[in-house]
Amino acid sequence: MRELAILTFVSLDGVMQSPRVPDEDLSGGFTEGGWANPCWDNVMESVGEVAMSQPYDVLLGRTTYDEFAPFFSGSESPLDSATKYVVSSRPIDKAWKPTIKISGDVPAAIDALKAEDGPLLQVHGSHGLVQLLLQHRLIDEYRIWTFPIVIGAGKRLFGEGSIPVNLELQRSEALSSGATMSVYRNAV
Repeated sequence: MRELAILTFVSLDGVMQSPRVPDEDLSGGFTEGGWANPCWDNVMESVGEVAMSQPYDVLLGRTTYDEFAPFFSGSESPLDSATKYVVSSRPIDKAWKPTIKISGDVPAAIDALKAEDGPLLQVHGSHGLVQLLLQHRLIDEYRIWTFPIVIGAGKRLFGEGSIPVNLELQRSEALSSGATMSVYRNAV
């Protein structure tokens, strides 16, 4: 069996939409893209230490996959060598190898994937996918970098329809940039 962890960047009020790139996700009329940039120093160093130092495969929504593929394909990032499981109802370009499409009954497919032997499954970004995972209680660990900014509107990590869950703090660190890193697991 393997576990599933999410890795996300959020504002203090829980917005995870477009943290780095101003025009990354303009859906819903979002105009605050790039909000994490003022506090970005040493965040990726923390991400590397906390979330990318052990082997993992990635589980991505289609939009995130399409954004990551041109940037990480052929790179020396662990994302390039990881198996990419992509949730999509449409055909996908599988040039970024290895890539496996997941469609149909997505929660059942992910549950089956978790039941297999293999490395950790890690979700990067992928707001819609995270909401589905939350609704079906498929997340084992929450790796969250919180930035000291209030956005007011946008796609939230714990959006409408989130099912209540009790979490236990496993690790926390304040970064010199002002962001904080927190790792939570489901309370037993």
